[in-house]
Amino acid sequence: MKSKKKAGRIALYVVLILYAFITLYPFLWMVAASFKPLREIVGGNMSLISENMTLDNYATIFGHSSLFPRWFLNSLFVATVGTVINVFINSMAGYSLSCLNYPGRNKIHHALLLLMMIPGQVLLIPNYLLLKEFGMLDSYAALILPAAANIGNIFLMRQFFMNFPHDVAEAAEIDGLNRYGVFFRIAMPLARPTIATTAIFGFMGFWNAFTAPMLYIKTDTKYTLTLGLQSFQSQNAGTMWNQVMAAACISVVPIIIIYLIFNKFFLVGLRMDGEK
Repeated sequence: MKSKKKAGRIALYVVLILYAFITLYPFLWMVAASFKPLREIVGGNMSLISENMTLDNYATIFGHSSLFPRWFLNSLFVATVGTVINVFINSMAGYSLSCLNYPGRNKIHHALLLLMMIPGQVLLIPNYLLLKEFGMLDSYAALILPAAANIGNIFLMRQFFMNFPHDVAEAAEIDGLNRYGVFFRIAMPLARPTIATTAIFGFMGFWNAFTAPMLYIKTDTKYTLTLGLQSFQSQNAGTMWNQVMAAACISVVPIIIIYLIFNKFFLVGLRMDGEK
């Protein structure tokens, strides 16, 4: 009996390892291709090992393509500022919908749930017209303000604050804290796992955004990284896949760093939200 269980466990591990390799192979090939010359990539070489490993691709995108560092910083600025604003608004909205009593609170919550069914692409043109009226086109504000709040993240914050101990809030108010003090000094520190979860989702949303920058940004010095990657494609010379792979590798570094920093809180936050 034990031998059967052991064999079954080994078979399961083999299947999981094969699945993990198949899933990770495109990413690993992208990393390997970023060190390959163009002729190896277009030649159909799918190996992860190359005899002509080179750093020229990275030197090109950071040296010859002088705008690449600027695009990287643009994306970092938009994603960081947008995430901070997003976390602040989502947390306050979630706290309001769960801990404060006022007329129409449940109706607002139901309306937000209905709005979650509307695809974000539907709002691109209305947002474009509004930004044009306010003179915000071709600016970082055009990328940040329309995404300043996220209904899905508001829902996550509300789910956490639904179990917020009201006795603690009442005791804090008796000790002299007002509503804002309770929120910032007590509620927010307790909500760190869920905040970390929403921060990761928010940062990824801003960092990976492509359609909005394509519509709202016209000046090449204001391009985000996702939009700037298009410049490596040329109708005449063809796509420089070696440089595209190098740029793509650079583009995933911040996401990996953010995940590694908030990984502990991220897993706790998902578990807590799932239990609720």
